[in-house]
Amino acid sequence: MPDHERDLDIVLFGATSFVGALTAAQLAEHAPEDARIALAGRSRTKLETTRAEVGGRALDWELVVVDATDVAGLQSLAARTTVLASAVGPYAAYGREVVRACAEQGAHYADLTGEVLFVRWSLDEVDARARETGAAIVHACGFDSIPSDLGVLLTAQRAAADDAGELGETTLLVRSLKGGFSGGTIDSSRQQAITARADPSARRTIADPYALSPARSEEPSGGGRPREGGLVGTLRRYVPIDRDAATGRWTGPFVMASFNTRIVRLSNTLSGWSYGRDFRYREATDFGSGPMSPLLAGGMAIGLGGLVTGLAYGPTRAVLDRVLPKPGEGPGPEERQAGRFRMEIRSTTTQGRRYRTKVGADYDPGYGGTAVMFGQAALSLAFDGEHGVPQRAGVCTPATALGEVLVDRLREHGFTFDVDEVTSD
Repeated sequence: MPDHERDLDIVLFGATSFVGALTAAQLAEHAPEDARIALAGRSRTKLETTRAEVGGRALDWELVVVDATDVAGLQSLAARTTVLASAVGPYAAYGREVVRACAEQGAHYADLTGEVLFVRWSLDEVDARARETGAAIVHACGFDSIPSDLGVLLTAQRAAADDAGELGETTLLVRSLKGGFSGGTIDSSRQQAITARADPSARRTIADPYALSPARSEEPSGGGRPREGGLVGTLRRYVPIDRDAATGRWTGPFVMASFNTRIVRLSNTLSGWSYGRDFRYREATDFGSGPMSPLLAGGMAIGLGGLVTGLAYGPTRAVLDRVLPKPGEGPGPEERQAGRFRMEIRSTTTQGRRYRTKVGADYDPGYGGTAVMFGQAALSLAFDGEHGVPQRAGVCTPATALGEVLVDRLREHGFTFDVDEVTSD
């Protein structure tokens, strides 16, 4: 329920960004009639333009001019609102004082970060204070990482309801994906790559599959795959690809896997390892079983590796910056409307039972889809108190803060979350 001791229900910070403006439109269309919403950013002129373009109910929304470095202004703003939803990235550069203000003032917080280092900082620096004030700090409320995080949550819940044991080997496969990744996402990757190159401890954190765990000593130590011969073995030594022996289908890397997998593992830890102590999770892209499939998978692996390396070095970064989308840029309405994503989570439980969860939506994942997920996460934090939201205080994931309540909201917007037990191949 809204907090009537505060005069705002939701503040959308960074409302003039591309995804921020799409999120503002979502809030204007789907928020309760009496919702008290404000748009915040550093430029009044741009805020006025965004509000006018959204139109309708948004014309009555308050505008708040505040910069990401304005400590006093952010503290004052967080004290006024139930939820502060931030679309201002890169978050390691511009998000720390925003999160700190929410933790200090007991305001719930949601963002779109895909930065491992930022979430690790949040756990180290503001988690304890947020738990004291009752603030839920909910990271990764967009395409990274809501489909992954909620999909695995539902899989684990179904297995538990069936008394089928805990989750063991679990893999998310991207079956189809149409749409771009935002300039803000690229900028976050750029800044994290620069930091990692300069800081050995940052590189170690990024490389650790359990980097976000608040109980690292209790997590698995990991282990490598034994080497194999033949084409599969040769390719695996150089690029992260795989081939399913049963189906003959090839898989390669998924661009968001390095972040999503850590968020899903964090959900397992925060929920008291409810998915299982033997839970092992990975994400990949399905390239099919045709003769070109291994080449496509290998090409994706090499391309992503080259992108990360290129962003870390000044000369190559300057070249990439000419062709990569810039912060604030994005596709037009027709291109966004043609977007879609389809994912499939496959898991085998400790009792040997198998489950398949399908997650998808007919939205561009990085723009329209993310705006829906982000907007609904903010609305849930502000108005779903009667349903037990947020489920915990402190630094959270979408699964541990919002869970099935957010799943229900997204289903109402055309998202698919279907879990089935697989009884035959």
